Amino acid sequence: MGGVGWWSLVRFLHVTGAMLWVGGQLALTLVVLPLARHLLAAEAKDRFGAAAGRRFGLLTGAVFLPLQLGTGWAMAWHKGVTWTSLAEPGYGRTLAAKLGLFAVVMAAAAGHGIAHARGRADLARALAVVSLVGSLGVVLLATALPAT
Repeated sequence: MGGVGWWSLVRFLHVTGAMLWVGGQLALTLVVLPLARHLLAAEAKDRFGAAAGRRFGLLTGAVFLPLQLGTGWAMAWHKGVTWTSLAEPGYGRTLAAKLGLFAVVMAAAAGHGIAHARGRADLARALAVVSLVGSLGVVLLATALPAT
């Protein structure tokens, strides 16, 4: 068994970023926001939810997304992934599906923020669900990829 090298660190950062993103979504959805709905007055609940969403969105744009894109690109480069190899059975197609679903998740998350800012609560909620379920799908596809 080899030691912890450079590529182990890159993979660790990638997994940690995904863990924080998906874990944050789950924590907000399953713990923080339901408690806020039950414990806070309506106006305070709305302000708290909006502030928590803005902060999570800021962290996503400033930390999670750059981390995932940078480490993901580095691991793909290290593995020798090319545009052509993304169409090949096995690793290539699984990675292509993961990347496609990741793009859908990011679009849904951005749409959620826009819908929330425009007061479209039902659309915002639906896009949050799409983002969360899609994120879990990205994690599922990631587990099918061998370590690079």
